[in-house]
Amino acid sequence: MITSRMTSKAQTTIPKAVRVALGLAEGDTLVYDIVDGQVVLRRLSEISVDDPFALFDEWDGDADRRAYAEL
Repeated sequence: MITSRMTSKAQTTIPKAVRVALGLAEGDTLVYDIVDGQVVLRRLSEISVDDPFALFDEWDGDADRRAYAEL
């Protein structure tokens, strides 16, 4: 198990093993997804920009997908 502590300013250091596993480098943007009470962490570049719904989950409903399917 890999752990880190949160400071009083809600900051934490991403442990080296996690940085290496994700290929993180200085300046990378991180994405936090909450799935079933757990957090999934990844680099922003791993999100497909071909899918317009990937960055705007508030538009991720069935009606939205039907309305924008032909774009």
